[in-house]
Amino acid sequence: MVFWILTGALALALVALLVVSLLRGTRETGPAESFDLQVYRDQLKEIDRDTARGVIAQDEAERLRVEISRRLLAADAKAQAATSAETQPRSTGMAIAALMAVCVLGGSFGLYTQLGAPNLPDLPLETRIANAAEARDNRPGQAEVEARLPVSVSPDAPVEYVELVTKLRKAVVERPDDLQGHILLTRSEAALGNYAAAWKAQEKVIALRGDQAHAKDYTDLADMMILSANGYVSPEAQDALEMALSLDGQNGVARYYGGLMMAQTGRPDVAFRLWDSLLRDSPPDAPWVPPIRDQIEDMAYLAGQSRYQLPDLPTSPAPASPQAPGPSGDDVAAAAELTPEERMQMIQGMVSQLSERLAEEGGSAEEWARLINALGVLGETERAAAIWGEAQSVFAQNAESIALINAAAQRAGLK
Repeated sequence: MVFWILTGALALALVALLVVSLLRGTRETGPAESFDLQVYRDQLKEIDRDTARGVIAQDEAERLRVEISRRLLAADAKAQAATSAETQPRSTGMAIAALMAVCVLGGSFGLYTQLGAPNLPDLPLETRIANAAEARDNRPGQAEVEARLPVSVSPDAPVEYVELVTKLRKAVVERPDDLQGHILLTRSEAALGNYAAAWKAQEKVIALRGDQAHAKDYTDLADMMILSANGYVSPEAQDALEMALSLDGQNGVARYYGGLMMAQTGRPDVAFRLWDSLLRDSPPDAPWVPPIRDQIEDMAYLAGQSRYQLPDLPTSPAPASPQAPGPSGDDVAAAAELTPEERMQMIQGMVSQLSERLAEEGGSAEEWARLINALGVLGETERAAAIWGEAQSVFAQNAESIALINAAAQRAGLK
């Protein structure tokens, strides 16, 4: 109601100013010819003064009076004609004023009913914050959003790899407590674009690790949930992000997705503060920096920070790939001299160590190739194929790395 009172008063004030200007449109000084009349009268008076002082002769003064009088009469005739032409009937002025009022008032409010939101109630800051909190609390869950989305199509992958992933799915069903199997299944499903299956496998990984689960385990879970929901941060993904932050309060992935969730639930001000702080705390090569830089200026505008300037981030060289120890093909072959129990214990320890580290932290193409080769020597072709497919996805843009990984896959009997 306050809105309508204020806008109505402003519109009426504007119309009143226009009507007053219209009705007072005639000049109080009259037409331009009125100035000529005054000049000629002043000239006649000047002639009389000059004649009285003897400056002008009587006959000359008479001639000048006749000439000026003639001009005075002509100017008076023109002034009368101009006054008659400029004077408009009062009824015409009132009609124009009424038409102007109707156009301004009716047109402005009619345009607002088409383009505005006349039925929207007042939204003070406190109400908007409460509405955002309600939307956040009542937003749809992960399963509901996934059910609305079309079925995703897996990217092209080698037929052998798809078949091995299918076998891996059956294997983890038969061995539900196999942590490494679930880690491999998570990465394999993600490599195929089956993010719904990937986050469910990641849930099992977290359950098997229990209290030993890392912050990255939870951010991986949230990441795959969000990818499965086409970028939507569900309440379940939010829970995973909060668990990650409870383990690592500076986790960049969790802070980025936390800002995204706030933006999706009507709090661009909170999202802007989270992203701005994260952007200033992050190294320039952090994976969340590019998406933040692409979106933060729009978020700043929505948050009322119209003069926001992107901070200048220092450049730094890309970190070298870690060269952590891991089993090579020769290491695995040398273990053949040991007893079967010692050999399996040694090989499985090294392979598990490398596999877990690559699953959690990533690594160089040489390390991925080493793991594929080691699994091939062990005869674990299913796991080797799963690792091979994941490595192809990780290094898809690096032809040299792909060649190295494919060579390892060939030695492992996968090609």
